[in-house]
Amino acid sequence: MASDTILREVEASVATDPQPRRRTTFVNGDRVSRGWMVVVTIVMTIAAAYFLIPVLWLVIASTKTTGDLFSTPGFAFADFNLFENLAALSTYDDGIFWRWSLNSIIYSVIGSALTTLVCALTGYALAVYRFRGRKVLISVILASLLVPGTVIAQPTYVLLVGLGLDNTYAGLLLPALVYPFGVLLCFIYAQSAVPLELVEAARLDGAGELRIFGSLGLRLMGTGLVTVLLFAFLGSWNSYILPLLVLTDQELMPLTVGLTGWSQASITIPGLQILTVVGSLVSIIPIAIVFVSLQRFWRSGLTAGSVRG
Repeated sequence: MASDTILREVEASVATDPQPRRRTTFVNGDRVSRGWMVVVTIVMTIAAAYFLIPVLWLVIASTKTTGDLFSTPGFAFADFNLFENLAALSTYDDGIFWRWSLNSIIYSVIGSALTTLVCALTGYALAVYRFRGRKVLISVILASLLVPGTVIAQPTYVLLVGLGLDNTYAGLLLPALVYPFGVLLCFIYAQSAVPLELVEAARLDGAGELRIFGSLGLRLMGTGLVTVLLFAFLGSWNSYILPLLVLTDQELMPLTVGLTGWSQASITIPGLQILTVVGSLVSIIPIAIVFVSLQRFWRSGLTAGSVRG
């Protein structure tokens, strides 16, 4: 009887509670409101659609002929003509598209590798060594992130012309080595991943500074360097302003400049319109491959760099 009385009192208190508890769920041990989860899911879905819908249009448009490209709805398939378009892309102007692709690979792969090495050296030095003007130098690097790349493109071009590096591979590879964002990321990673006690122990064992950097610094910063490598690769692959200013030889142009030229010329040469679309589709394949293959390292690298141990 006593238990029945207690049960009725509990039911009555719940029924008269003016503020029922909100339904919550747990994500990785954290208590999260279900309403916020719905809002975040909707926002992320809209963001994904914003980026993926243009890619979907690009895939569909690449399968059409030039006539179907303008006579059919954008997201409706017509006669499947993808392989014929790829063949035309490969043979147009003696296969200049693949030459542009090779140039983009050279600029992006070699440039991003050298950029990552320079950023690793600079960030490691700022994190490990203590010298006069260190804080000022870090502040200058941080402030340089506020300067848009288009602002320094013209001065960089004038400098390259003065050095005789215009219209050369080096004219694009050397400016890419200056990457303040990568230096700042490497500085943060080095601070959190490279213990100063370990560096001092290596010095006591007789190891030189370069050996310490190569055997300890690079290995401990490995995950963060992959993140810098990915950002540098994407920036180099999508670079447009500087190649447009520096290069005049069509054989040296990357895909960004070459495809833009085709798009402008398609006003008077209608056949270039579909080739520009197909070329744009092919140009995003290397980016997708690199991103998917490095996604695991990139995600863990961002997590490691956001928290200092």
